[in-house]
Amino acid sequence: MSLLTAPFLVAEVRGYAKLYDTFDEEPFPYYSILQFPLFIAFTDFFIYWIHRGLHHPSVYKTLHKPHHKWIMPSPFASHAFHPVDGWSQSVPYHVFPFIFPLQKGAYVVLFGFINIWTVMIHDGEYVANSPVINGAACHTMHHLYFNYNYGQFTTLWDRMGGSYRKPNEELFRRETKMGEEEWKRQTKEMETILKDVEGDDDRKYLAEEASKKNL
Repeated sequence: MSLLTAPFLVAEVRGYAKLYDTFDEEPFPYYSILQFPLFIAFTDFFIYWIHRGLHHPSVYKTLHKPHHKWIMPSPFASHAFHPVDGWSQSVPYHVFPFIFPLQKGAYVVLFGFINIWTVMIHDGEYVANSPVINGAACHTMHHLYFNYNYGQFTTLWDRMGGSYRKPNEELFRRETKMGEEEWKRQTKEMETILKDVEGDDDRKYLAEEASKKNL
């Protein structure tokens, strides 16, 4: 991923991007504030379509399936990608400063935010049940049911693209979140969809391996 990203960084260092040093150099008043929501809106749109494209049968098994080995997402899974998959979903972040002005300090802050956000939507902590923000619960629906909730920051493009799935209410109630009944229901539905998307499941499950050793 680093090697694939290097050309963008070299081009930035050589002055081809529209990066600027201080807030005094902003192209017009208040742009240094506007650049933050503009960056989020721009990248959210393009990552939605890139991510959705990675689920196309012609590329899914080669590029994106390694990330979906984690049916239940985890902080580790947030950065566990095939190199081309991870790079392709980062392209909008690197293209943005070649199209729009971006202050250099803001660029660093936004990259820090992106990494924290990516971990947060994979951490299984269902804090907010927002119809607008693509939080951890929304992204868990994506890992469980594959063809829903492709968005990065918001649910806007999923709603417009017909791929939004509201998180199960059980995820937000402590008494049912980890309940056996909810897990069985999720597993049954997930396995049906998984067979349609991937065919036979070629994953190895730790519980099954431990059971075989005990026998």
